[in-house]
Amino acid sequence: MIFEVKPYTPQIAALWDKFVSESNNGTIFHTRRFLSYHPAGRFQDASLAFYKGTELYAVFPAVRGNWNGLDTLWSHRGASYGGFVNRESLSIANAYILVERLIAYARREKIQRIVTTLPPIIYNQRLSNYIDFALIKHGFQYLKREVSSIVSLEENIDLNVAKFKQTNRTAFRRAQKLGVIVRESDDYATFYEILKKNLKIRHGVQPTHTLDELITLKNLFPDRIFLFGAFVKEEMVAGVVMFDCNRAVSLAFYISHNEDRQEYRGVNLLFYEIIKRCIAQGFKYLDFGIFTVNMEPNFGLARFKEGFGSSGILRDTLYLDL
Repeated sequence: MIFEVKPYTPQIAALWDKFVSESNNGTIFHTRRFLSYHPAGRFQDASLAFYKGTELYAVFPAVRGNWNGLDTLWSHRGASYGGFVNRESLSIANAYILVERLIAYARREKIQRIVTTLPPIIYNQRLSNYIDFALIKHGFQYLKREVSSIVSLEENIDLNVAKFKQTNRTAFRRAQKLGVIVRESDDYATFYEILKKNLKIRHGVQPTHTLDELITLKNLFPDRIFLFGAFVKEEMVAGVVMFDCNRAVSLAFYISHNEDRQEYRGVNLLFYEIIKRCIAQGFKYLDFGIFTVNMEPNFGLARFKEGFGSSGILRDTLYLDL
């Protein structure tokens, strides 16, 4: 049966999000609830729904706009991941058809370029590279291949700690001895000030989200976005904002510490406790996020993450000029 492509309309928002939650590879970033936090006018939504008969079979969150002078369909400029969200039962033949229908739709709409960032392979409930393969076979090329650090979660925390570097084991135990306490916090304002200062010192950049946007996202996903703080008495010395992206993966979206309180090793204790929490919650992986920007590695950041037993997987962005 031929797939029918329909532009997204708000009338199917609930159906869309239900589909994403039950899909093979959908994440928090693919949901309409997440994408709705962007203010009106920031992006021109151009998301697509793919139907097999009357059944919703795949979704493709996207925006449309000018990129380097080309009318571009981008999946998705306002989220970490885009691409097709599909069912576990996706076959290679249907992956081919989905990509063919996407390209045909783009040509009918006079779109000149398609760009898409795929969720890394660990976000699949059933491992599959069918979509990647179909995209390449239909002419897509790699725009960039970033590297994300991931920790495979073991049966218990001791097995994960065994994979830590000795310096990391020493650091979190020092934090415990110094009386550092890790707990969930709603003090996003304090964390945001730590984050802003840290990013400015280390990278000369601003956070991806404003404080108001971060609080909005927390309110939209009270059961999937969490701030964990490391405290000395009542002072937050470090924090991590976690996004529980789907059933398989929890993502460390923001990581920061107060440079003036570095001797407390708050981040090290935070990740000891976060890994313990992820194991208890049944996640398969902790995603530390990328340590490359436009394929340029930050070796210091990579070493820091490797200290917790992480390895690297690819976060691919592909494009097709029509």
